[in-house]
Amino acid sequence: MKSLEELRKIRETAKKDLTMREDNGKKYRVVVGMATCGIAAGARPVLTAIVDRVASKKYDAAVLQTGCIGMCKLEPMVEIYEGERKTTYVLVDAKKAKKIVDYHLGKGEIVEEYTIGHVTK
Repeated sequence: MKSLEELRKIRETAKKDLTMREDNGKKYRVVVGMATCGIAAGARPVLTAIVDRVASKKYDAAVLQTGCIGMCKLEPMVEIYEGERKTTYVLVDAKKAKKIVDYHLGKGEIVEEYTIGHVTK
């Protein structure tokens, strides 16, 4: 059994995670494909890397999960929305995810070499 203080810490951590996953007028919405195909391709560590990076750097972004994005051979996939503009990153791993977050969310720069348009050329 955990102590009351340990349970409070767990609760606060969970509340922070849930707040990050709410789209409350954030500048960016980061969506990670977490269907079976995405998870099998390694989307879980990608999601963890993104959540950790967004939280530690305090980027203005909501991190959300979705089901199948539709291109299983390009999983793990991450979509970043800024208003109506969408950028799709494919074949993402945890290392790429950190770079994507730092450049796209931190500097406003798209990491072209990881985008769907670059990979499928």
